[in-house]
Amino acid sequence: MSEQSNGAGPSVNGSDRTESAQAENERTAGPLLRVTDLRITYRSGGGPVTALRSASIEVARGEVVALVGESGSGKSTLAHSVIGLLGDTAEVVSGTIEFDGEKVDPTDEKSLRRLRGARIGFVPQDPGLSLNPVLRVGDQVAEALLVHKLAERRGAKLQALDLLEEVGLDNPEMRARQYPHELSGGQRQRVLIAIALACGPELIIADEPTSALDATVARQVLDRLAERIAARGTAVLLITHDLAVAAERADRLVVLEQGEVVEAGPAAQVLTRPAAPYTRRLLAASPALAPTEFRPIRPRAEVPLLSVHALHKRFHASAGDITAVDDVEFTLDRGETLALVGESGSGKSTTARIALRLTDADSGTVTFDGHDLTSARRNRLRLLRKQFQVVYQNPYSSLDPRWEVSDIIAEPLRAYGVGDRAGRTARVAELLDQVALPADFTKRRPAELSGGQRQRVAIARALALRPDLLVLDEPVSALDASVQAQILDLLDGLQSELALGYLFISHDLAVVRRISDRVAVMRHGRIVETGPTATLFTDPQHQYTKELLAAIPAPGIRIDPLDGKDLTR
Repeated sequence: MSEQSNGAGPSVNGSDRTESAQAENERTAGPLLRVTDLRITYRSGGGPVTALRSASIEVARGEVVALVGESGSGKSTLAHSVIGLLGDTAEVVSGTIEFDGEKVDPTDEKSLRRLRGARIGFVPQDPGLSLNPVLRVGDQVAEALLVHKLAERRGAKLQALDLLEEVGLDNPEMRARQYPHELSGGQRQRVLIAIALACGPELIIADEPTSALDATVARQVLDRLAERIAARGTAVLLITHDLAVAAERADRLVVLEQGEVVEAGPAAQVLTRPAAPYTRRLLAASPALAPTEFRPIRPRAEVPLLSVHALHKRFHASAGDITAVDDVEFTLDRGETLALVGESGSGKSTTARIALRLTDADSGTVTFDGHDLTSARRNRLRLLRKQFQVVYQNPYSSLDPRWEVSDIIAEPLRAYGVGDRAGRTARVAELLDQVALPADFTKRRPAELSGGQRQRVAIARALALRPDLLVLDEPVSALDASVQAQILDLLDGLQSELALGYLFISHDLAVVRRISDRVAVMRHGRIVETGPTATLFTDPQHQYTKELLAAIPAPGIRIDPLDGKDLTR
């Protein structure tokens, strides 16, 4: 018995080692992330709402997989399920999630904490909600290293500076000392990316990681992710509505429609030979993949609608004074669209706020419709403000969630005492029709609307007082490609009908090409180049403009906007 045991012992142990080695090889050889037949519902007052219907995806080590689809298609739900960030109203009805060969339990918070940050990095979409407003930026990046015990406090702070520099933030020592509210939206997004990269994760889930970034910084960030993939085999699950970015960066595309995977495959195959009608519609709606002709160059008006001259503005921040606007000048005519483009923090939004007297300049003048806006005070300024309105980037945060659509649209009318109750009700109905929303939307609240519908409500509210000028601050950057196309078509139609002037702030040059008559390029608070859109895109003069245009994603695919057929350059 003893001899048999002794004789059998090594054989059994050897078999264990062999089986263990085989299991390890299979684990390493298999996909890093595998999601199989996942079905997720959300509880609501009207009953369960299905967000995912038997969705399956795989992500291999070192692979970039892009999830694309319209708002509400289930992209974020799928990604959030991997790291247990679905929220209390969500229920995983069926299906499995495996990471590195091991099953992930979305309800096991202890296990999920070991994955999040250390092995799976996450870049959320909205930096305004994702950073702690009372902690300095550098401390928030260092915190990721400290929580997972990957560095001591001093070392973590030094690594945080390196990470801030790697994601393209200028002067990382100063930025590290600042608070989130002292950074632009794009700068805050880069901080989130630095946090996600801090622990060297095996998988990065990036939820619209470049939606707030200009082309040059977006390219820097995506190049940095590509370096991580090449050097460490990091995988990326990329959620994006920017099909040009997906086309250029992803190895494979997964297309979601209403919670179902309708198409998946190598990026080149999906782009050049899309099988699903839904995929073909998405591709044809992309401004980057289906570019339109430039607007014809129009003659300049003798008296512009808006004129700004020699604007200067400095801000006092915790890390020192910052020049936001430096000797800026431009004009805008009625019925014209002038696009302000440039990197995050270049001064675009500050310039627009000064132009509307929402912020006072340190020096310089603003003339609107022949009136000196800079010196206007109180009642005079209030009357002039009826003639210009703002449409913001995120309609959900700019619309009161407690109000019905009718109250939101009628608010400017009530504020200025325009009409009686019946007249305001009629005006709301007229405005809903102008922005192509059904009349029965008056009783809905923002949470009951899609992103595109909320933006239409925001545009309707901005039109309520019949203004001459709209400032559109990244009005489509948070929307998917098909909804972007709808909103841009709406803005075109409204401009033709009402002779509106648009000051259009954007970092998306494909959208700028689509909608603008002229472009002004800003950098470090100054306008470095301005001119007709066609001229600036085809014959840029300033080196920075050339860099911006060179950074536009170039996947080598173009979609014919007339019939949806695919064209390769």
